[in-house]
Order: sequence, then C-alpha cells, then structure tokens
Amino acid sequence: MNAIKIKILTMIFLATIISMFLVTKWWFVLPVDGPDKMFWGFPFAFMGEGFHTSMSYQFFLLEFLFDFLIYFSFWGFLFWVYFKSYRNIEIHKIIYKLSFSVALTLLFGFGIYASVSNPLFHSKRSFEWKVFKTGYIFIWQLTPRPIINFNQPFANK
Repeated sequence: MNAIKIKILTMIFLATIISMFLVTKWWFVLPVDGPDKMFWGFPFAFMGEGFHTSMSYQFFLLEFLFDFLIYFSFWGFLFWVYFKSYRNIEIHKIIYKLSFSVALTLLFGFGIYASVSNPLFHSKRSFEWKVFKTGYIFIWQLTPRPIINFNQPFANK
C-alpha cells in the first residue's frame, strides 16, 4: 500500500471515530425485570447505564463492533466515491492533523468518562427490553430523560 492509501484509510478511521462519538442516538428503555435505563449508540445501543450502581455504565462489545463497522463502511464508501471522482485531490496536512486531534480528544475524553464510572463490559446485550422513546443528541448536550407513566397503556408507534 502506498502512502496516499494509508492516509485515506486513516482519514476514514478518524471520521468513523469522530462521527460515532460526536452525534449519537439515545434510547429510553425498560429492561425485563429491571428499572428504566438510558442507552446510547446508533444503529445499535452499545453503551448504557449500569445495573450494579447508579453511576456505572455497561458496554456491549458486539453491538459496538457492528456500529463501528457500519460507520466505517459508510465513510469508506463516501471517501471511495469522492476519490473516484476527483483522483488528484490530496488531503491537506491541516485537515489531517485537525481530524487526528479531534478524534484523539474524543477517544481520550470518552476513555476517562467510561473508566471512572465502574464500567462493565459484556460481549453482547443479554436481556430483552421495551423501547419507550428515542432521540438524537450531540456530545455536548445532556440526554433528556423522558417522564413516562408506566401504569397507563402504552401505544406502540
């Protein structure tokens, strides 16, 4: 592989990391035999509030891997189309370094955030749930926690 292909693959990887952590989907769910919880990830929820303590998180590695592969495929396709159309375009050093800095900052911040929460890592989600509400947020926004009356009948939409 030549240096340009390695740089393009690196940019695809960086775009994948940035997009995975910059904008995400939240899920307000009711697990079977458990209290209501918030989960995050798109298209599969790979991170959620833990069951063992109130400030913990749990991570699902298989769902994360699928999310990562979907994002990586999406960005790979976009870069492939772009570089197929414009063969002589080169990635500027400033864009490359800025993308690298943003991705490292997001990874470092997420690593600290996850490590101080007494995390649990599971190979996959092993429980069923009922999804009540979903939405999208940016990383700097607080996730809204919906108020739902679980005693009333719930209409599936």
